[in-house]
Amino acid sequence: MSRVLVTGAAGAVGQVLLEELAAAGIETLATDVRKPGKLPEGVGFEALDVRSGDGERVIGGFRPEVIVHLASIVSPSRGMTRDFAHDVDVKGTRNVLDAAIRHGVRRLVVTSSGAAYGYHADNPVPLSETDPVRGNREFAYSDHKRQVEEMLAELRASHPGLEQVVLRVGTVLGAGLENQITELFHRPKLIAVRGSDSPFVFIWTVDLARILLRAAGEGPAGIYNVCGDGAMSVDELAKALGKPVMALPAWVLKTALGIARPLGLSRYGPEQVRFLQYRPVLDNTALKNEFGYRPELTSAQTFELWRKAAGL
Repeated sequence: MSRVLVTGAAGAVGQVLLEELAAAGIETLATDVRKPGKLPEGVGFEALDVRSGDGERVIGGFRPEVIVHLASIVSPSRGMTRDFAHDVDVKGTRNVLDAAIRHGVRRLVVTSSGAAYGYHADNPVPLSETDPVRGNREFAYSDHKRQVEEMLAELRASHPGLEQVVLRVGTVLGAGLENQITELFHRPKLIAVRGSDSPFVFIWTVDLARILLRAAGEGPAGIYNVCGDGAMSVDELAKALGKPVMALPAWVLKTALGIARPLGLSRYGPEQVRFLQYRPVLDNTALKNEFGYRPELTSAQTFELWRKAAGL
């Protein structure tokens, strides 16, 4: 690779990736709706709103060999609409893909998510890359990642010359990183669905950045689950945090959320119970054996790094 363009570069993962690309001496253009707080020496920046026609101008001007597409709504603000998130996640990806095809980009690296598999009672444990992508319509992030993966599958058939590396990423944690998932860990008690382990798989920001670096370079094309070894149940998370677990029957949680959201007491509704009940547990065997990267930190070590940085 000689020229890499990164979308969503102002995010936590993008910032670490820019450092890795700069250290490797790769000509890099960072793009986002806002300028990253810190740009490594030698890394350029262009404002790019993936919802608009900016992609045509910026990608056409820079002519990257590789695009690393990180732009996505991971933690929506309280006032954000589903339509806005869809415009960024799905329509924005479509705009980037179209510009990549028109301007002869050789490789596209896309961060999908384990959420693309969906939160389903019959999900295999663990999930491998050959399992179906069935993102739930009731969860915007999961549904949008499913739609993006369907779009990418169509593109592999219609434009086989554009190499793809699709990374189905577990929960990303790093020192100082906060998101919707970490909100759960800051609460006095961890909420769980009775009868469910609610397992989480984590990936360290630095590991993910290095995986993205390899994906943009010599790593093989393909689809890979991305997480550290192992998973942590809600009881294990609670023990690490020194907090109690409040395990409630699914119907109690659904009833409580059904009352709380209309009253403005919670932004989560009854559908969110599935998020705790049927969390996707990812198998990272292909990442290690086929893609050629073994995460430095396990899920448990990643969580411990985050916990200490968060002062919990």
